[in-house]
Amino acid sequence: MSSPQLRRTDRAMSEQGAHAMLKRSFSGQLATIGADGYPYCIPLLYVWMDEEIYVHTGSARGHLRANVERDPRICFAIDEPDQVFDYGRFECDSGLAYQSVVLFGKIRIAEERAVKQRFCEALMAKYGKPDTTRPKGFFPRIDMITVYAISVERMTGKEMALPPLSEQWPAQDRTKTPNARA
Repeated sequence: MSSPQLRRTDRAMSEQGAHAMLKRSFSGQLATIGADGYPYCIPLLYVWMDEEIYVHTGSARGHLRANVERDPRICFAIDEPDQVFDYGRFECDSGLAYQSVVLFGKIRIAEERAVKQRFCEALMAKYGKPDTTRPKGFFPRIDMITVYAISVERMTGKEMALPPLSEQWPAQDRTKTPNARA
């Protein structure tokens, strides 16, 4: 597993903040390990349920399923960008306000129909239209999907708040190379 140390401790997000972000973020990127040793990363919709991440795909055995069956180690990441801001005189003196969570864990196939049903209900609660008149809780193709559950072994969150205008350039000059000339 990668280093457990967060290099930018000044940007560390609280565990409570990371959990809140996992509940609200739109999508994530799931990385698995291929048989050839290369990472395979795909964007997926997800739900945070029972202190685990749940995702799904079609039931066809593709690249993701082959990787999961061979090696359950994964990395899952979410991020929410905010605004780019200037902190110095040069273009490269720019920053991005953001929040992100990266977690490492193990993935397994959730085969139990009751878990798949709860996942589908949670997925529709998160992504569906709340004012729909369509039947709720009825998923006739539930047996045609594979639901994956990710147990979290380690999680870190980072955030950079948008500084107030009084702390941005030109009000403040925090150029990283103050002696440089354009």
